[in-house]
Amino acid sequence: MAITHDPADAVGVGAGVSSPAPVPPGPTPPTAPAKAPANAPAKLVLGLALAQLGLMVAVLTPVMVTLALRVAQIVPEADRGAALGKVLALGAVLAMIGNPVFGALSDRTTSRFGRRRPWLIGGMTVGLAGLAAVATGGSVPALMLGWAVAQLGCNAAMAALVSCIPDLVPHHQQARVSGVVGMMTSIALVLGSFLADAFRSSIALAFLVPAVIGLASVVLLSAVMRDRPAKAGAFPPYGVAEFLRSFWVSPRRHPDFAWNFVGRFLVFVGIACVTSYQVYFLMDRLGYSQDEVSGRLLTGMVAMVAAVVAGSLLGGVLSDGSGRRKPYVLASSVVIGAGLALIATAHSFGMFVLALVVFGFGEGLYLSVDVALAAAVLPDPEESAKDMGVLNIANALPQSLVPIMAPALLATGGGGNYGALFLFGGVACVLGAAAVQFIRSVK
Repeated sequence: MAITHDPADAVGVGAGVSSPAPVPPGPTPPTAPAKAPANAPAKLVLGLALAQLGLMVAVLTPVMVTLALRVAQIVPEADRGAALGKVLALGAVLAMIGNPVFGALSDRTTSRFGRRRPWLIGGMTVGLAGLAAVATGGSVPALMLGWAVAQLGCNAAMAALVSCIPDLVPHHQQARVSGVVGMMTSIALVLGSFLADAFRSSIALAFLVPAVIGLASVVLLSAVMRDRPAKAGAFPPYGVAEFLRSFWVSPRRHPDFAWNFVGRFLVFVGIACVTSYQVYFLMDRLGYSQDEVSGRLLTGMVAMVAAVVAGSLLGGVLSDGSGRRKPYVLASSVVIGAGLALIATAHSFGMFVLALVVFGFGEGLYLSVDVALAAAVLPDPEESAKDMGVLNIANALPQSLVPIMAPALLATGGGGNYGALFLFGGVACVLGAAAVQFIRSVK
């Protein structure tokens, strides 16, 4: 048995042993500088960013452009808004359900390949199959079925991807990484617009090329990430009760999580107004033909993404540097709302682009702190994918609700009232910013 020896015991106090003469103190050795906390590897950050880019290209290109064009090919003009709403609403509902469910399954996965990789690759493979079905479907029910499969598959991959930041990125770096990863969503809008324009003569390729990019990107992330499997027996069996509980995080026990959910939901209501209806805005208010829309949309998206990149980089650096999150959510949500108000009043393409720049800068600021704020209020880090999946309901639900509410808003004042739709989204963003201020555990 090892015995520890305290130098003070050698004095022999109480043992009749005289103390040795004191030794003059020598020079104080220099204090070693505190070691800087380790950052996530650059290849992991790059892999996360590219995976987010690929997944968003696969999902947002249809939401933003190609689904609307596909619906317009097979549905009379008078019915296209309602038909698009049905397709988007079903997909969004399944996305809302799939995210926490696949997240919970990912948390429990004990595969030797890890608990995230199987869902990244398997989910995106299913998503590609669903997008292929959309590309070849010749009726609204066929589009609904294909888009449902695509949303389920892509959201299985997203549930695994979104948990990688709290899993693998240290807290002090999360806002910067969140900003880099978050701005990929807006870059995906530009890339998606470019692909839609490049393949406008082939609707099948306009769906399939983004889907292949999505699959390749998650394969790349899977190759560079360190992924551990779940410990066997660490979670209860995933039965019906666990399935139902996966959608519920008690607001009483976790009020900060609940306020973040409400704030995120309201902000994404505003964002969904733009992503879902900008194609028809360009056609109905600004008068562009179906053949002209993709090119005009690409121009607007390039301007917007430049603003998103600026907002994301600035917000990530400032937020990590100050250690504060809520002020940036407040500022970004107000800027997004201002951008929506400008879109609501735009009657020229130049004004529309200017509005997108304001909107994009606010969105970039928001995305730079969104995941970092979410990671800070998770109830249980070991169930990060499940809980991030619950939060992602707040992202997905607006994609379902906005197309349901939009026809009533557009019909006010004699029809085609895009001002009412975008002002509604702007008010929602400001209310979302107010909700986040009630979070207590994060500055």
